[in-house]
Amino acid sequence: MIIGIIKESGTEKRVAMLPGEVSVLKKLGVEVLAEAGAGERAFASDDDYRAAGAGVTSRKEVSEKASVVISVDHLPETELPLCNEGKILCSVLNPVENEGWLEKARRLKLTVLALDLIPRTTRAQSMDILSSMATVAGYKAVLHAASVSPKFFPMFMSAAGTIKPSRMLILGAGVAGLQAIAVARKLGAVVEVFDVRSAVKEEVKSLGGKFIEVEGAKEDAAAGGYAVEQTEEFKKKQQELIQLRAIAADVVIATAQIPGKKAPVLLLKETVQKMKPGSIIVDLAASSGGNCELTENGKTIVVNGVTIIGKSDYPSDMSTDASKMFGSNIINLLKIMIDKEGKLAFNLQDEIINGTTAVHNGEYVSQRVKQMLNIKQV
Repeated sequence: MIIGIIKESGTEKRVAMLPGEVSVLKKLGVEVLAEAGAGERAFASDDDYRAAGAGVTSRKEVSEKASVVISVDHLPETELPLCNEGKILCSVLNPVENEGWLEKARRLKLTVLALDLIPRTTRAQSMDILSSMATVAGYKAVLHAASVSPKFFPMFMSAAGTIKPSRMLILGAGVAGLQAIAVARKLGAVVEVFDVRSAVKEEVKSLGGKFIEVEGAKEDAAAGGYAVEQTEEFKKKQQELIQLRAIAADVVIATAQIPGKKAPVLLLKETVQKMKPGSIIVDLAASSGGNCELTENGKTIVVNGVTIIGKSDYPSDMSTDASKMFGSNIINLLKIMIDKEGKLAFNLQDEIINGTTAVHNGEYVSQRVKQMLNIKQV
């Protein structure tokens, strides 16, 4: 069995697996091929990969020889026909945005493991790419906000007088939101947190945040810990309360997302107009539409003195540690797909493999993908 590591394109600085994780695969009896330059933007050289036991070669050879090709982002659509039937492609996918890509992969009878579909169960926790990358995003977002804010985060008492601490509002208390709370509190900010899931209330409080509760939230145990779409009545009450809190805040960190759907709009343009000049909004949901109505993905704009940062790629900015976490997640997934002889043991009866497999042998497999794309039969 050969695992292939592909070099990322565009602005992505991470690599799917660093040399340290390659060493782990080698101990499992697996061969590894890395595309030349794959780890350079994560500060891992080709010599580092060779020292770890990987072969370093061309992209073409990696794609041809590897049984499983791993990457952070999915392969360009133009490269799909170059892959042999039955080859496994393992990456973050976002099936809704890449429905056409996935359909082409299905027709070519490729197997696609979508890392963003890994079930959120206790057994799969060590494989959860979304959680590990959200940890990075929540951490970096607060540091970014602190670096551009015109105000101190902590309270200062000096001969020049007392400086009040910054007030921060965090929208969404998932992994990114919780990490943001922890970092913001360490920096001395006063933190308020909003989330539709009452289950996170105690976690927010334990980190030093104040939980803002809106009555009437709809929750779904089948959603696996994710937020779900809310009623119009709830949304109205939610926006009214969020507006009051946002107007009082110096920084808003927006992290709320719903898998397979557009991010909920929580900050209206009218709210932004009422916020204090000099305030900062960091919108981590920018790539899925944004929690702020005015967010522009990949851009920083200023509206009425309020800086709105639309950025969902913070993990790429922390390429070394983010890549290490990403690679560790993949290894834990691969371990349930590799037998004692180091050969591929692809078992669709395993709930994790089944839930992560978007397409296989010309068919859609994951129930979540079928629901997202409204697929009843092929």
